[in-house]
Amino acid sequence: MRAILITGGNGQLGNELRRCSWPEGYEIVAIDLTDLDLTDTGAIFAKIAERDWAGVINAAAYTAVDKAEEDVVTAWAVNAMAPAAFGEACAKANIPLVHVSTDYVFDGDKTGAWEVGDPTTPLGVYGASKLGGELAVRTSGARHVIVRTAWVVSAHGHNFVKTMLRVGADRDTLRVVDDQRGAPTCAADLAQALMTITVQLVGDVAAPTGTYHFSNAGETSWAGFATEIFRQSTMRDGPTANVMPIATSDYPTSATRPANSVLSHATIRSDYGIQPRPWQDALSDILDELIGAKK
Repeated sequence: MRAILITGGNGQLGNELRRCSWPEGYEIVAIDLTDLDLTDTGAIFAKIAERDWAGVINAAAYTAVDKAEEDVVTAWAVNAMAPAAFGEACAKANIPLVHVSTDYVFDGDKTGAWEVGDPTTPLGVYGASKLGGELAVRTSGARHVIVRTAWVVSAHGHNFVKTMLRVGADRDTLRVVDDQRGAPTCAADLAQALMTITVQLVGDVAAPTGTYHFSNAGETSWAGFATEIFRQSTMRDGPTANVMPIATSDYPTSATRPANSVLSHATIRSDYGIQPRPWQDALSDILDELIGAKK
């Protein structure tokens, strides 16, 4: 059996990685904070050394973007030092590491989709700590793939889709930011992409490595996303609400968000043949699970 260690096993992505139909001969071991303290680098080294792993997917992160502005040390420990430890340990064990990163490594000040080689200039602690994790993995000596993603949603955990449905059930009108653009990412689709990459890395030492982007295809604003959520929810007799577009300045937060989080899929398509589907189609699957099929 080829054992794959997955961190963040109880998160949105971890849940979907466990639900994937992995090829025969693969064993998935998904762990979470109760199983491994990511602020303890010694424990990370011990975890990698405890058995003959075929590869590691680091899907865990400190994702409380606003809280990170005050909880700097913990954010850097989880988002930068833990990937550094995984990278060093995987290099010593001669196994591949797949590491999940974020659009927040960019400042959002660009017209058009972000390419993997564009300059990284994060605006806050979360983005900076995730960039630190990227740099640690790249310099670790491990054979690796870094996958940046954005706006992750699913039928599990806490995310924008579930928040809109919950709040929309109680309010007629919601004020939603309209000047931040990106592409929603279905956690199930991201998990499938990570599985494809991991299987190739495990089975072929010449498989492509480096940094890639994955989100669903297309782009929208948060207000546009909310509008589509309620449009599709209405088709299922689910919650509905009117969406009032507002500016970012009307909804202040501790951390600054990138105004443009649209990610280019050029390299993941060319190297791994992964072509993301439209975000509206992916949203439909999530709502099928949360509410039920269209009426």
